[in-house]
Formats: sequence, structure tokens, C-alpha cells
Amino acid sequence: MLHDAPAATTLDPAHVDVALAKRLGGSGLKTMRLGGRELLPIVQGGMGIGVSAHRLAGSVAAMGGVGTLSAVDLRRHHPDLMARTQGLSSRIGRDDDTKAVINAANLEALEREVKSARELAGGRGLLAMNIMRAVSDYAEYVRRSLESGIDAIVVGAGLPLDLPDLAQDHPKALLIPILSDARGIALVIKKWERKKRLPDAIVIEHPRLAGGHLGAAKIEDLNDPRFDFDRVIPEALAFMRAAGIENLIPLIAAGGIRQHADIQRLQDLGAAGVQLGTPFAVTQECDAHAEFKRVLAEARDEDLIEFTSVAGLPARAVGTPWLKAYLKIESKLQAVSHAKNRCTKAFDCLAHCGLRDGLTGWGQFCIDNQLAAALRGDVKKGLYFRGVGALPFGSQIRSVRDLMERLLTGEIALVNAA
Repeated sequence: MLHDAPAATTLDPAHVDVALAKRLGGSGLKTMRLGGRELLPIVQGGMGIGVSAHRLAGSVAAMGGVGTLSAVDLRRHHPDLMARTQGLSSRIGRDDDTKAVINAANLEALEREVKSARELAGGRGLLAMNIMRAVSDYAEYVRRSLESGIDAIVVGAGLPLDLPDLAQDHPKALLIPILSDARGIALVIKKWERKKRLPDAIVIEHPRLAGGHLGAAKIEDLNDPRFDFDRVIPEALAFMRAAGIENLIPLIAAGGIRQHADIQRLQDLGAAGVQLGTPFAVTQECDAHAEFKRVLAEARDEDLIEFTSVAGLPARAVGTPWLKAYLKIESKLQAVSHAKNRCTKAFDCLAHCGLRDGLTGWGQFCIDNQLAAALRGDVKKGLYFRGVGALPFGSQIRSVRDLMERLLTGEIALVNAA
């Protein structure tokens, strides 16, 4: 075990909702110590574009968990910033500053979202910013998030070997990589140790169970047993024990976690806490459109499709009309793919993009367009990432408080959503 759980009465009401602290006390679960605070062992995963913005992240933190914003393209929640960048893509070739204007708007939106989430949290929990290593402006997103006062930086979709360097002027900020196997965990820890820094926690994301971009090289690898929690968590703990850093890095399991029994099992394996995405995406406080929530809530495992994303990574999403139509012609699109001089949307969001760079075998669509369509509830055009497993309240849309109470205790009657 990473640490013994203190009695529920030791949870500081300044950091954790009092009612949920009491519920945790009789749940059999341990608290999670992160950033010098004893918190509920629940992390809300970062979901872009704009699915987990200030309202969701701030609400989770206010309960005493870790609320996570997703950094990319947050301007979509701010009408004035969208107006400022409206139509810029049509000026490609005549305005070399298009990308800079869009990036500036997104960074301004990021600052606003962190401030609003902080106000909602009221000093409780912790606030994190999820940033994909694969995005072209990754370093600037990290720097601006830290300057905006975010508590933690969470990085996936690539090995964040340079994160300690980027955050060196913010020693109190928590740095949390997302990894999927023991080999990757050992590599990052060894590299970071040379920079005199350890991860403040590690999210272990299971590619066979999670939604969105997945931590495997190709679709065929998703079922590799090296990703199983029963293997990764003990192996990671053994490595840290041998390295003399046992108990210093909390492990947070992510992927397919849906109920109290899942959290109990993972804590028994040695995880400090868990991260959930889809269950939080269907809460009332989620920042996406109501239709977005309905699509995710009503989807079943048999509705999910695994495919290769435009970022070159395996991905898992709901088989909506757009995704099914795209996959029917994917091979034809890949056969004629070619490198463009510039992103056709002017945003240029990914460092390596299958569509822009004409990469064989990679997705041939604009991921920003498709995720933005999902955010606004456009089922015909949207890409809806979703993890595996039945949701805690079935197809009901419930509050963050209801979800966290159910996860902590397994209780709460399944009544109609408000």
C-alpha cells in the first residue's frame, strides 16, 4: 500500500466537502495524499475539446477531488474569442498571423477557465490542466497554465521527458505523466531523476478500457497483458521499491472504472486513487452540450469503435454516423493523402497530423473540427470519445456530487435525473 488512510475526521473541511468526507469514512476506501493535501481518491480525467472546462473541473475540486481542465481550443467556450478568430481559416495564404491569433485566443481562454474553475472550487480539492504532448504548442500551454496558477500539469499522448524543465520556475506545481505500462513508468522516472525531479503522481491508463487517444502503438496492442492493472501496478511499485522511492509517487489507475468495487480493488493492488472520464462527461456540470451527454450516456460497449486517430494513435469512440461514414472511405483517403503546406483550418493544433502531413496509416480528418462538433452536440458530424463499461447511473444525467457519492459508497437510489 502507498500509505495508510487517516480517519475521515482528519480530512480538512477547507480541502474536502464535509458530507463526502463523512461518506468516505465508512466506505472502506483510503484517502489520496497529493500536493500536501488529503483528498478523496477520485480524479476527473481531462477531456477535450472543451468537455472538461471550468464548470466540471471546478465542481469536482469543490467536492474534494482533482478536477481537470483540458487545454486545447478552450476559446470555444468564449463567444468574444470565437468572434475574434471567426473566418480566419479562409485567409490562409494571405495572413501569416492566423495561427498566432488563434493560439493567443486559446491561451487567453485558458487563463479565464483556470480563474473561473478556481472560484468554483473555493479552495478545495486540486485543479489540474491536461495537456497532450502531441500538440504543437504543448510547451506554451504548460507555461501559461503554470503562470495562471494551476495546481498540477497532467501530460499524456507522448512521453513528457521535458516537463521538469518547462516547470522549473514553478517548483510547487505538481507534475503528473500519463503512462500505460511499467516500462514507460521506469523510463520517465529515471529521466526525471537526472533532472532532480520525481513525478508527483503517475496516471496509469489502460488502453483496452479508456476512451480517446490510447497509450498503445497500434490497435492490435490494446489487449496486450502488459497493460493490465494487476500487472502494471505491482511492477511499478516493485521498481520504485528497488529504486528507494517507495511511497513517494502515488499511482492513479484510469480506464473502465465505474463503481466503488473497482476503486476498492485498485487500492488493494496499491493504487492511491483512480481517474474517470466518461462518468464525469455525463454529469450535469459537464461543460459540453446536453446532446453530447446523451450520446455518451446511451452508448454501450458494442457501440464503440477502435480506429487510428489523426494523431497516429489508437482511439476509442462511439460509432456515430460521422465516424462510420469516415471509416468506410478511410482507405481511399489514405491512398491519396499528401502533405499540405499548411493546416487547412489554420489552427495547426498537432505537432504531427495525419491529414496535414499526409502520413500513411494515420487518420485523415480534422480532429479539432470533429471534437468541436461533438462539444456542441452535433451527432451527425461529431467525434465522441468514450471509455468501456456501463455508467454508474445508466443513461441518467446526474450531478457531480451524486456521482462521487456513488463511487465512494456504492449507494444512492437510481431515481430519475433532475
